[in-house]
Amino acid sequence: MLTYPNIDPVAIHLGPLAVHWYGLMYLTGFACFIWLGRKRLRSLDRPGWDEKFLDDLMFFGVLGVILGGRLGEVLFYNPGYYFSHPAKILAVWEGGMSFHGGFLGVLVAMAWFARSRKVQWLPLMDFVAPLVPLGLGAGRIGNFINGELWGRPSDVPWAMVFPTADALPRHPSQLYEFGLEGLALFALLWLYSAKPRPVGAVSGLFLIGYGSFRFLAEFTRNPDDGIFGYMTFNISMGQWLSLPMVLAGIALMRWSRRAV
Repeated sequence: MLTYPNIDPVAIHLGPLAVHWYGLMYLTGFACFIWLGRKRLRSLDRPGWDEKFLDDLMFFGVLGVILGGRLGEVLFYNPGYYFSHPAKILAVWEGGMSFHGGFLGVLVAMAWFARSRKVQWLPLMDFVAPLVPLGLGAGRIGNFINGELWGRPSDVPWAMVFPTADALPRHPSQLYEFGLEGLALFALLWLYSAKPRPVGAVSGLFLIGYGSFRFLAEFTRNPDDGIFGYMTFNISMGQWLSLPMVLAGIALMRWSRRAV
């Protein structure tokens, strides 16, 4: 059994201001988005798609991630708690951001952005998809530092005791998700998108890749209580929300090939 490092969730104290690691991980994800986006722009030849375009795109994306992610956590996972403690809805520095809610928020934000810039939405999503996984991975590191979203009890040699959970050794499922949803998904999408692909194919692969990786990781993650119950048909809330992503990704990739 490994020892959980028990890192202080506050990275820096600036007088009365506390800068949390969780927030810094989100900033790291946004920085990766800009860095990778600039690299992708160099390989594109699209009028108006420049660094100013990318900065505005990220602004809309940040709104979608934060608003959608928090609303997803409130509505999908803990509606009873947050409706009883409405002030806690704004306490994002304490953790509690739903990927699936953030994903829906980003879809809406990108549709809004595409309409305002008069660009096609699906090619825009193909551009955005490979820029996202490293940010997802950074968010999982933030979960690990916060000691939240821990894994199921296990006797594997690398199991850890999370003080915020109990005294049982558990899977460090946040690190598994960092490796799958962050590093592996990034490598898959970055290499796949390096060559010209049919419109919608990169977005389809993102849906399949994330949905599949998340579904697998959920077998080691302690199930979250959600609107469908703790475990429904032995499937967790995260798995229920990931299944439609996989199906939509398969349909999108088939459509993209037929469209060509």
